[in-house]
Amino acid sequence: MAKEIERKFLVKDDSFKNLAVAKKIIAQGYLNTDPDATVRVRVSGDRAMITVKSRNIGAVRGEWEYEIPVEDAMEMLHACCGKRLIEKIRYIVPAENGLKWEVDEFGGRHSGLILAEIELPAENIPFARPPFIGEEVTGDAAYYNSTLSLG
Repeated sequence: MAKEIERKFLVKDDSFKNLAVAKKIIAQGYLNTDPDATVRVRVSGDRAMITVKSRNIGAVRGEWEYEIPVEDAMEMLHACCGKRLIEKIRYIVPAENGLKWEVDEFGGRHSGLILAEIELPAENIPFARPPFIGEEVTGDAAYYNSTLSLG
């Protein structure tokens, strides 16, 4: 089983945009939002993924991700997710020690919300917080993408 170790933060300003080395548009929806077995479909450019995630225990959870045909993903998003889609632009910002920040600027009904995540190789790895990083919201279900998809 793959493990995802991720910390999530609110973003204070848009200075991350000047530091970004890549940017992509993402559309995603949830086939299941149960915290014990969240199932997500995501389309970004010419790639699509289906992802299953287990319940968070702190910043750690199980994650299984598989590439699927974009056409299938688009059909699932429209047929199964309806109005519960999330639209966002993801910016990739390099961090120390080969890490990276993924900064998501949400659109649609969540326009104005900006969240940053850093994926870590182990739960207790120290990392520098750039000036655009605000309050930590790791573990706050209100900021889970699966929760955002519902409202």
